[in-house]
Amino acid sequence: MKDVAIEFNHIGKQYRLGVISTGTLSQDLNRWWAKIRGKEDPFLKVGEENDRTKKANSQFVWALKDIDFKVYQGDVLGIIGKNGAGKSTLLKVLSRVTSPTTGTIRARGRIASLLEVGTGFHPEMTGRENIYMNGSIMGMTKEEITRKLDEIVDFAGIAKFIDTPVKRYSSGMMVRLGFSVAAHLEPEILVVDEVLAVGDAEFQKKAVGKMQDVSKGEGRTVLFVSHNMAAVKSLCTKGLVLQNGRSVFSGSIQDSIDFYLNEDKTDEVSLIKDRIKWTKPGLKITDIRINGTDKTYSVIQSHQTTMEVELKGHTDVPLKTDLMIIFKSKDNVPMMTLAAGHYKGIITDFPPGDFTIKKTIHLPKIMTRGILYADVMLHHPMVEWQLKAPDCCTFDCEGYQEDFGFAINQHDMGLMGLEYD
Repeated sequence: MKDVAIEFNHIGKQYRLGVISTGTLSQDLNRWWAKIRGKEDPFLKVGEENDRTKKANSQFVWALKDIDFKVYQGDVLGIIGKNGAGKSTLLKVLSRVTSPTTGTIRARGRIASLLEVGTGFHPEMTGRENIYMNGSIMGMTKEEITRKLDEIVDFAGIAKFIDTPVKRYSSGMMVRLGFSVAAHLEPEILVVDEVLAVGDAEFQKKAVGKMQDVSKGEGRTVLFVSHNMAAVKSLCTKGLVLQNGRSVFSGSIQDSIDFYLNEDKTDEVSLIKDRIKWTKPGLKITDIRINGTDKTYSVIQSHQTTMEVELKGHTDVPLKTDLMIIFKSKDNVPMMTLAAGHYKGIITDFPPGDFTIKKTIHLPKIMTRGILYADVMLHHPMVEWQLKAPDCCTFDCEGYQEDFGFAINQHDMGLMGLEYD
C-alpha cells in the first residue's frame, strides 16, 4: 500500500466578515480567556457555511468546515468546485500561508506551491536571485540549485530577463518562472492553483506535461485546482469536490467531474426560460421548448433522429435574428452547433409584436450514451447578441444505432459514433 503523503484531519477555517479580529474588545477578551483556561474558542460554535448566494446572518463564516481525507504518495488530486467553494483556502492552509482554525495537517516531504502570480518572489530581486531564495527556503543547498538553474530557466523561456528584477515581469512571465521553480526544485508535494490560466496555451500545455512527469515518472504528489475540466481530467487520477467550504464528494476523477457538473443541471422541475441570463432591451421571451418539453432536463431516446425547438417571445422593435444552440460535453467542450445564420446566412425578420421560432434539428445517425448540455442564444450574426441562456438544458442520451448493437459510453469513446463506406 502506498504511503500517506498528506493527511487532513477535520480542517476548518473561520473568518469574520468585514474586519480583522473579532471586532470588539470584549470578544477578543472572551477568546483569550478561553485559551488561557484550555477551553474551546467560543466563536467556533457560531458561524454559517460559505454560501455566496445567501445573505449573511452571522458575523462569522466557515471558509472550510470539517475537511477530512488522505492523499497518498504519487496521487494527482484534482480539487474542483465553484468560485468560493474553499479550494484556494484549502491550498493556502496546506502551504502554511494561513493556519487552520480547527484540525491539523500532516504532510511528508517538501511542499512547493504556486497559488498566485508571483508567489514567493521578492519584487526587487532578479529572477536568478529569486530562484536561489526559493530553493533555500525549501532546504536545498546552493550546489543543488545551481545544478537545476539552466533547466529552470529553459523551461520558463525567460533567459533574456533572468537578471532583471521580477517587478518588471509581466504576469505571464511571473507565472512561467514561478511554476518552473516550483516544479524543478524537487518537491515531494507540488501544489498548483488556477494561476496557470494566466499563461499562454503553449505554456499551459508544457506545464500540464511537466506535472504528469512529476507525478507518474517521479512518483511525487500533485494537488491541482482548475475550472478547466478537460485539463483536470487529463492530468488527475482522483478528485475532491468542495461545496460551500465542505467536502461533498471524493473518488475517481471522472466520477468527481460528473458529480460537480451535475450539481445544478438535473433539476427536472425548472423551466428552460428561467435559465435565461440576458436579453436585449425590448425583447421578452415567454416560452422555450426543446425536445418536446419546456423543462431543463429531457432524454434523447434510442433511435430518435430529430429534436424539435420552439421559442416564443415579444419584441418592441423590428428584429433580425437567428437561433444558435451549442451542444457541449460534460467537460464543457463544444461538440455540435446549430447556427444556420453563421454558415448559411439564414436570418429571419420579425416585425414588432409576438413572434415564434421553430426549428427541427437532425441528430447524427449514431450517438453515444452520456450527458449533453446546451447553450441557447439569439443573435444577428456578426452584428449583435439578443438572448443568452448558457447551460439551460441537460440531455440524457440513451445512445442509439440504426440496426443492431449497444450504445457506447460518451466519457470513454467521445460524443458521436462515426460511419464508413
